[in-house]
Amino acid sequence: MSEIEAKQYGRVQVISLPVRPLTAAAFAPFGEVIDMDAAKSFPINAGKCTRHHDLAKVEATGPGARVLISLLRGEPYDLPLTLTMVERHPLGSQAFVPLTNNSFLVVVAPDQGGHPGTPIAFETAPGQGVNIARNVWHGILTPLHGVSDFVVVDRGGEGCNLEEHFFDTPYRVEHG
Repeated sequence: MSEIEAKQYGRVQVISLPVRPLTAAAFAPFGEVIDMDAAKSFPINAGKCTRHHDLAKVEATGPGARVLISLLRGEPYDLPLTLTMVERHPLGSQAFVPLTNNSFLVVVAPDQGGHPGTPIAFETAPGQGVNIARNVWHGILTPLHGVSDFVVVDRGGEGCNLEEHFFDTPYRVEHG
């Protein structure tokens, strides 16, 4: 079976999209993996604290741009799930840093002439986060294995910072 294969489910055709583990190398074209274990770190506060430094490049462009910090609580999704839409933010990056020890699904897609190419699905390890670079197509926040809380760092300000794309043929995201 190929990595991505069209299948018939009832009368609806979907394209199978296997989930793979999230690694910094595989995710690099789309942004950064936020992971304390892989970060440059050093002691601060008289040695009582360790700073895991410069984990991601935060981008906020355009008129009145500013960086926002928000908290989200997400209900879990079950796999397999149907992926019908991806979005992108042309004016800023978007980081998701988990506050709970659950993994979550990260779907990204390369840009092909202003439209998303074939999506790639990753599952984070517990504690890993991601910073999705500006203008990268991605799926919605998709917690797995329980209600999950996140710090979200993204852009606020004037201008339209959301584009959505709906696929003609949906993808079925499932364990590989």
